[in-house]
Amino acid sequence: MGALLEPFVWLLAVLVNVYFMIVLAEVVLHWLIHFKVVDAKNKYVQAAVEFLTKVTAPVYKKIKEKVPAFSGFDFSPFILMLALLLLGRILGRLGMMLL
Repeated sequence: MGALLEPFVWLLAVLVNVYFMIVLAEVVLHWLIHFKVVDAKNKYVQAAVEFLTKVTAPVYKKIKEKVPAFSGFDFSPFILMLALLLLGRILGRLGMMLL
């Protein structure tokens, strides 16, 4: 039975890791824009921000409902990244157990 589930666990772990990288890319891109390393008016930067926002905004909205901003600082990306790291570790251990 474990041999049948192992590819699905692996695929789910890959998807979690890809989504983690998307969240990380969004955080880094916002920092680069904030510190004026990249120009926010650049069409490629705007396209990247639009794509990343569309992918992450629904999850951030759910987190913001539970954890509001504190002193103007939004913790939702960091909470999401921690949750994705934890889920990735759990899936990794589960995949090892299924082998």
